[in-house]
Amino acid sequence: MTHLNKTRIMQETRQNRISRLLQKELSLIFQSQTRMMHGVMISVTRVRISPDLSVCTAYLSVFPSEKGEEIIKNITANEKTVRYELGTRVRNQLRIIPELRFFIDDSLDYIERIDELLKK
Repeated sequence: MTHLNKTRIMQETRQNRISRLLQKELSLIFQSQTRMMHGVMISVTRVRISPDLSVCTAYLSVFPSEKGEEIIKNITANEKTVRYELGTRVRNQLRIIPELRFFIDDSLDYIERIDELLKK
């Protein structure tokens, strides 16, 4: 294995570890925030971190899905607060808290639609 391959694998492992950490912490943040919003659930389904660790892209699944757009707008409008909260939770593991970007993960809706089509 060449030195470059080792470096790339170490970088990917670090990215994966940080992605998992951010996914777990963002999940806990949204869990505590949605406790006040009865009947709404937000799951962080996937997190991608840029190679330089400066941008975190989080994919959220919202239940009920009709509220998805509204929830994403709300979260994006409060991104600074979410980032600050994330920073207080991971400051011992990360020097720089990445910029956050949120998107709807509609793969569950997609699967549901396929199931409905297959039943016909």
